[in-house]
Amino acid sequence: MVLIADSGSTKVHWCLLAANGQSSDVFTDGINPFFQTSDAMRNSISNQLLPQIGHLLWAGKLTDVFFYGAGCTPEKIPFVEKALQSVFRASEVHVASDMLGAARGLLGKQKGVACILGTGSGSCFYDGENIGWSVPSLGYILGDEGSGAVLGKRLVGDLLKNQLGEDLKQQFFEAYETSMADVIEHVYRQPFPNRFLAKLSRFCADHIQDERIHKLVYDHFQDFVRRNVQQYYEVDGVENPETMQMPVAFSGSIACYYRGVLEEVMDDYGFQIGKIMQDPIPGLKEYHLADVVPTT
Repeated sequence: MVLIADSGSTKVHWCLLAANGQSSDVFTDGINPFFQTSDAMRNSISNQLLPQIGHLLWAGKLTDVFFYGAGCTPEKIPFVEKALQSVFRASEVHVASDMLGAARGLLGKQKGVACILGTGSGSCFYDGENIGWSVPSLGYILGDEGSGAVLGKRLVGDLLKNQLGEDLKQQFFEAYETSMADVIEHVYRQPFPNRFLAKLSRFCADHIQDERIHKLVYDHFQDFVRRNVQQYYEVDGVENPETMQMPVAFSGSIACYYRGVLEEVMDDYGFQIGKIMQDPIPGLKEYHLADVVPTT
């Protein structure tokens, strides 16, 4: 058996995959080495994951763990490896970025551009096996265009700055039973403000028929395409005809919730849109099935 993980800042989707293709899926809180120590990550795995899959591990040997995670930069990968190896001592541990996981899950062996639009965002050019190059995401303060955290930040900023009308502002406060003071407390004084802002962004999905909200979401995705996607299809600012036919594929809750608006923006920019998936695990199951060695 192998264990596959797609980890974002909000949640981890784990999949235990057997040689016959059967799988079991479970979820835990997000794991991100930029916000957690190795000990904190180990405790999360031990306390949340093992109770859910422990009884399944009796069915065979767990040979490999493939962990694709947010924040898994080359500098941070050793911390995640340490946490996983302390729990799965008899297994080979492979840690890579969530971006590589998204690319393999969305595109398989096909060349193209893979994007993540979840709590955070990211994108890359994928050569069919590995990431060729990537525009840096920079996190929700400096970048992360297209993400739930930045959409939430834009929404709240516009509401509190009286840019979207008093009616929407009051509906927002009522829907989340919150206030300006409460929002500021969570953003500036509580941990994981990115998760908090991403949660608030759901207000946009509930009011997407409102022209003001539709425009906010459209502009949000337009920023992502303009500042990220376009770079993969241009050479010195000029369209590259060799790459314009490559698909742009998306994973993440934001891509799924706002699929219609996202497709509008992509069509307006003339890009070929590929798969849009909640998460890349279904594709990663196919990708890693060859890695599963039958054991007893």
